[in-house]
This record gives sequence, C-alpha cells and structure tokens, in this order.
Amino acid sequence: MKVPLLDLKAQYKTIKKEILKKTEEIYESQYFILGPNVTDLEKDIAAYCNTKHALGVSSGTDALLISLLTADIGPGDLVLTTPYTFFATIGSISRTGATPVFSDIDKGTFNISPEKLQKTIDSMSETDLSNLKAIMPVHLYGQCADMDPICEIAEKYNLVIIEDAAQAIGSEYKGKRAGSIGDFGCFSFFPSKNLGAFGDGGIVTANSDHNIEKLRKLRNHGSHPKYYHKMIGGNFRLDALQAAIVSIKLKYLDTWTKSRQENAGKYRELFNNAGLDTAISLPVEREDRHIYNQFIISIPSKRDELREFLTDAGIGVEIYYPVPMHLQECFKELNYEKGDMPVAEHAALHTLALPIYPELTEDQLEYVVNKIKEFYSK
Repeated sequence: MKVPLLDLKAQYKTIKKEILKKTEEIYESQYFILGPNVTDLEKDIAAYCNTKHALGVSSGTDALLISLLTADIGPGDLVLTTPYTFFATIGSISRTGATPVFSDIDKGTFNISPEKLQKTIDSMSETDLSNLKAIMPVHLYGQCADMDPICEIAEKYNLVIIEDAAQAIGSEYKGKRAGSIGDFGCFSFFPSKNLGAFGDGGIVTANSDHNIEKLRKLRNHGSHPKYYHKMIGGNFRLDALQAAIVSIKLKYLDTWTKSRQENAGKYRELFNNAGLDTAISLPVEREDRHIYNQFIISIPSKRDELREFLTDAGIGVEIYYPVPMHLQECFKELNYEKGDMPVAEHAALHTLALPIYPELTEDQLEYVVNKIKEFYSK
C-alpha cells in the first residue's frame, strides 16, 4: 500500500470544476496582479481570522519580511524567536539587517517557551535590551504558541509581536484565532499548507489601520499614489489566480481541518490499541484548536531507522526539522553552539511527521501504525 505524506491530487479532484471555471474567467479578463480577486480574499481571510484587515502578498516568507519592514525593524535591531522552525522565519529577520536572538522551545508543543523567553531576556545586556524590538513566535505544526505570557513580555519591554502563523490558519488560543493576537499575523499559501495555492502566495493580518496602510504601500514598491514613492518597498504583490484558488479552497477549509483532527484522533486510538502509545510520544494538544498541519511523533531512539523502514514500505514521512536554525551554517556568525538549545536539538533528532491529510482512508492510517508496530516488534 502507498501512503504519501500529502496527496494534493485527491484534494484537487473534489474542487476541479470550480477551479477551472474560475481560472477560465481570469484568463478571459487578463487581470492577473492584485485586483478584485485579491481584495475579495483579503476580506474573507480577515473575517476568518477575526482581524480588522488582511493584505495578500507574494509568499509566506514575504509576509514575514514586509511585516518586519512595516515595524521598522532593521540593522542593529534584535528580534527574539525560536530556533526550531522553517528557514523563512529566521531568514526574513536577517534580510532586514536585524539579528535573530534564539530562545529554546517547549518540549511538548515544540513552540517557543515563554519561560525560556524571559530567561533569554534576563541574560541580555542593557545595550542589547535597548536594541530589542520584536518577538516572532511561530505557531508550529498547526498549534498556537502560549501567547498570553508572550504578550505580557512584549508589553513589558515594548516589543512588536509578529506571529509566524504559516502553518496555523484557523488554529486558536483561548478563543482567539492565530494571526489576531499580535501586531501582525503572517500566513503562507504554499501548496502543501492546509490552505494552499497552486504556487506561492501569502497574506498578512493586522488590526491597526496605520500598519495596514503601510503594508499596502510597501507591497507595491512603496508607491502611493502610483509612481510616487515616499518609502522603498518591494514587489510583494499577490497574483489574482492564486487569490482566486485560495478563495475557493477557503470554503472547504473547516471541513478539511475537521478531517485532519479526526485522523489525529484515529491515530491516537490506533497507537493505543497497538500498545505503542508508551513507546513513542504523540502530539500534545495544549491549546484550543490544533489544525494539524503536521502530525508529529517523538521517538526515543532509532528515528532514522524507522524513517527508512516506513519509506521502504511506501509511507511518506518527513523530518521537520533536522537542523535547528542556531546550528545552520549560514548563521554561524551568531556564535551559537551545540548544546545552547537542548530541547530544539533533541526534537531535531527524535521527531517524525506522519501523513495526516484529510483524504487519508482508515486502511491507510491502520497501515501506517501497523508498520510502526512491525518495526518495533523487530
């Protein structure tokens, strides 16, 4: 049996007619950049995330970058963030000329730990504290970080909060949607996301009128009105095609999320029945609404051997992420060393993502767990 990590073709079959009809309309209109399709998506995403505003941009990475630029983060500034994330989180900070400052993660959720965040701040010099400008928490795998204490820290030190919610659209923390809690919420429409486009795309949410107006100017080379530039922006525009596709998918997102959550529940039952719930650690559901962008298990030993065994059995698995950001070669000038972020480093060596997409069948779920049981029985 084949069980891919993600099967986008299965999803596409269910919405193919709607997609083709809409894209044909766009081809006929020849209106490809921004425009009404983007505006409609912005309104729908703002409503979905319970924010006042949303602004479509060219990718999730650019959502982070343009938010940093809007917050006037630049050379000499420091931004607190997690070492356990996709590269875009840290790369966007570095691209502004600012310096990322890492703080270790919670061993249960893999999100940044507020307690360790405070300890990181406590260890900073007065000079560094004066240069500290922002916190960029990541809502990893579809579950929000513990935001109340993070917001308290931000208020105490007058820091901007930029939520990296690339994997977390629709997830909730104490009744609040991801992207509605901080100053900016940054989402990705990369095809593998729960809400994915047919290429790159992203969106920024915000509740501030000032921030959204500045975001809008920066999105289009800092121009307002056209050809008049009071600031230097970039080309962060969202394509109309991608916006239209995401708008169609948004109608089905809650149904797909429910299926992911049901699959997570089936996994838990199957692992328990197989006697594997003590051999491996299953995802911790700590916050209100986990949307399961990934289903991550933690394995005490032989993670790489299990990965190879499952791959040979036709099961798609992946490691998110094999090297924490503080140990990446391109960030060696930050002078972090192995052992500085022990929880993140442990997670990099012991976690594995299993298929969790909505269209999985019960037979496929059983096959995955049975193969893991077979591996342990040996």
